[in-house]
Amino acid sequence: MVCIPCIVIPVLLWVYKRFLEPIIYPIISPFISRFWSKPALNQTTDDHSKAECNGAANNHTANGPKTVADKKAD
Repeated sequence: MVCIPCIVIPVLLWVYKRFLEPIIYPIISPFISRFWSKPALNQTTDDHSKAECNGAANNHTANGPKTVADKKAD
């Protein structure tokens, strides 16, 4: 059995997205654009964003993990 909010919330969201948003969005969009008018940053000056790749990460290479000698082999 499905709980009531699991049915009602998606239906209300669909009604809002389909019918109410086209009416409400033109009214509130000028206010929203005032808050989110900052442009996105395209370039970062952080040196940590540039990582060097030597082909091995966490002891794994492109061909699989590095082989380690088995200690129990007699």
